[in-house]
Amino acid sequence: MAKKDAPPRWDRRMQQRLARGEAAALGELYDRFASLVHGLAHRVLGDERAADRITHEVFAHVWEHPDAYDPQQGPLRTWVAALTHRLAVQRLRATETAALAEAGHGSAEATEELERRVRHASVAARADYIVQAMPAPLRAALELAYFQRRDYRQTAADLGVTEDEARRRLRLGLQLLSTAHDTAAPGAPPGYGGAA
Repeated sequence: MAKKDAPPRWDRRMQQRLARGEAAALGELYDRFASLVHGLAHRVLGDERAADRITHEVFAHVWEHPDAYDPQQGPLRTWVAALTHRLAVQRLRATETAALAEAGHGSAEATEELERRVRHASVAARADYIVQAMPAPLRAALELAYFQRRDYRQTAADLGVTEDEARRRLRLGLQLLSTAHDTAAPGAPPGYGGAA
């Protein structure tokens, strides 16, 4: 197995600062990743208050267990996203299971429906993560094509690139996005596959 590239210097320093208990490091981490964490949690849970609670839990976990992140395993951003995903899916399962039990719907069909919803939420959250993590030129091309309904020629003109470059960016962006269903997708956080 090939050795992973060394993590970015910022990730290593942040992990060390958190391990030393530097409150300023937690604030810096929060400033950098709070919108990512909240967005992923909201995508899985579909509830603003629940996403707020997960955001709090993620940063509390990072503060209490800074050594849980291993810089050699990948970027801090990916680890935080995987942690968010895991906690949000656990919350979704617990909430939905309690609602099913309260309603007296503990049947196999109800359990299958819950798992289908969890898988759907997981894929949607992975897709959001992939879009946020992809390079800005790819994301810009996809946003023009999808949200503004531009074809590759219009996208090329808007971005000031050749038509071939616009097609390449769109194709690559869509290829990355298509991996959202793949539980072992490149770019997806470790442990981010499946429903956790």
